[in-house]
Amino acid sequence: MKQQQIMFISGIDTDVGKTIATGFYANRLAAQGRSVITQKLVQTGCSGVAEDIQRHRKLQNLPLQQCDLDGTTCRYVFDYPCSPHLAARLAQTEIDLAQITADTQILAQQYDVVLIEGAGGLAVPLNNELTTLDYLQQQSYPLILVTSGKLGSINHTLLSLVVCQQRGIALQALIYNHYPQTDPIIENETQAYLQRYLTTHFPQAEFIELGEVV
Repeated sequence: MKQQQIMFISGIDTDVGKTIATGFYANRLAAQGRSVITQKLVQTGCSGVAEDIQRHRKLQNLPLQQCDLDGTTCRYVFDYPCSPHLAARLAQTEIDLAQITADTQILAQQYDVVLIEGAGGLAVPLNNELTTLDYLQQQSYPLILVTSGKLGSINHTLLSLVVCQQRGIALQALIYNHYPQTDPIIENETQAYLQRYLTTHFPQAEFIELGEVV
């Protein structure tokens, strides 16, 4: 199994469009003839089948798969809408990262590509010791980072990219989410700046624009 068959999707912050970007990227790969499954690292703020997994399947125009129903694509779903480490504590349990990794390997044996959507940004704590960034570094998954044109995005994006350089995390792509639209002057400059930055510092990474997804 090639390592690039497993990719991690994170964002510069919460509510930046990771879930839609994950479904979009899955469809992009599927159009190239590859079988794709999505996985959610941890889901908070719901119960049952993870909301983000359900959203992925709708975007892929697919029904829920057996691996969704049995929890393989999202082992940890917590009711309280907060950071994974706190949600697990409130549920009086712990997030077993080894189990999540095992689930990913099972999926990777069945599909050409596994796209793992994180929860929030890169520095979100999964327990009292490890963050999503730590887990990503341990697994050596290439990263797809989702950003946007809202005010502050340049700062948040560059901070995320700099820490990836420091941690030796490969950047597969930067997805620029155009929606929701705010200030076109700021959005246009943010896009242009990030494209220039990527060309200079991450020339191997792809810059992808994400338009409105219904």
